Amino acid sequence: MSKKVPFSATLEARDTCLCLHVQRAGRALARHYDEALRPFGLTNGQFSLLMSLNRPEPPTFAPVAEILAMDRTTLTAALKPLQRRGLVRIEPHPKDRRARCLILTDAGHAALIAALPAWHEAQAHIDRLLAPTDPQALRDALKRLS
Repeated sequence: MSKKVPFSATLEARDTCLCLHVQRAGRALARHYDEALRPFGLTNGQFSLLMSLNRPEPPTFAPVAEILAMDRTTLTAALKPLQRRGLVRIEPHPKDRRARCLILTDAGHAALIAALPAWHEAQAHIDRLLAPTDPQALRDALKRLS
């Protein structure tokens, strides 16, 4: 006689599993931002990656991978289409030739400038959908999880 998980456990997981709800919300958010950024030829991931390079000094791989919660291999793969489009360059670090700097090109800056108003609009829309919840409190709680 085989044992089965009761259907009530399925309903409990569906209704209470934080991982499931965050994954579903994450996919919906990704679609929302992708749609907003599509006219600029960017996905939400590419926009986040370009923004992570927008610093006073070009970063190396490690701090970018950390902020995006990616391993180096995934980051390298994500950079390739942006390099092909001329939005990002990778060059040896001027002080440590073993390290590589990730440089946001002029075209990369232009892409961010063009896309930023649409991102702000998408961001404001999501904040309105979350009302009356405090969107910053949600961001803070999610940061604690990561």
